[in-house]
Amino acid sequence: VQLQASGGGLVQPGGSLRLSCAASGSIFSINAMNWYRQAPGKQRELVASRTSGGSTNYPDSVKGRFTITRDNGKNTVYLQMNSLKAEDTAVYYCNAAIRSSPVVPKVGDYWGKGTLVTVSS
Repeated sequence: VQLQASGGGLVQPGGSLRLSCAASGSIFSINAMNWYRQAPGKQRELVASRTSGGSTNYPDSVKGRFTITRDNGKNTVYLQMNSLKAEDTAVYYCNAAIRSSPVVPKVGDYWGKGTLVTVSS
């Protein structure tokens, strides 16, 4: 199983970006799909999560500005980021809990390579 993230880049404060993360490989089902970020010198933090049932969760720092959506048919998760601030600058990682086999009920925890988001004028 692989997760491929894309969409990062340089954006001015107040601007918007949309990140995408596509899961591929041996996939039977996907439970939660999440976005994390890690700023220089800081710990990795969860910025958005979405269950297969559609429940979402955001920390207060991004609530109202970030929106996580999923296209279950494409095994893809998106992060729409609006009203970006300098403090949103970080490497963003997608993460997913994926079951590969219809027989073996093991769920693996997978991470994509990060995509850099820089918010600067």
